[in-house]
Amino acid sequence: MNGVGALLPAIDPVFAHSAAAVVGAVLLIGAAEKLREPETWRDALDNYRLLPSAAVGAFARTLPLLEIAAGVLLLPLATRQAGALLALALLAVFTAAIAINLARGRDRIDCGCGGAHTPLGTGVVLRNVALMLLVVAAAAPLHGRATVWLDFVAAGFATLFLLGLYFLANSMLGRQTQLLDLRNYP
Repeated sequence: MNGVGALLPAIDPVFAHSAAAVVGAVLLIGAAEKLREPETWRDALDNYRLLPSAAVGAFARTLPLLEIAAGVLLLPLATRQAGALLALALLAVFTAAIAINLARGRDRIDCGCGGAHTPLGTGVVLRNVALMLLVVAAAAPLHGRATVWLDFVAAGFATLFLLGLYFLANSMLGRQTQLLDLRNYP
């Protein structure tokens, strides 16, 4: 097996399928939000101040398409390795951009993740690291056991549970600034 999972131990298919579905859904939903509000996404990308102004528009149009490609490729087993490589690359780029801005002290800008307008912070970095770990799990080789219908049911419930955790974490991260302001209110 080549790709992301080449050096990993075999993993239970239920967890691998769930991990792939969660990351695929997160990427597809994020891309849809970016495409639905292209000006907001472009402004968020520009606010990172990492690209020349002339390149921001092209990147703003290209990144959601790459997210769609990664999300779709993660779902079937036949293309999962390619999807995992693309998803890891995208998440690494996004996380590096966030870390660079955090190092610059720019923690009140919108992450541009799509959907909830979440300010940059350590929590966003940790969320992305968790997504990268799920990508690695999705790309790991599968145990050779037979997959039965109950495995698909379990994978469906695990996917819904993990997506719920992801959206809960995003909601909390989006309100982090407000909560800190309340905590520091006299």
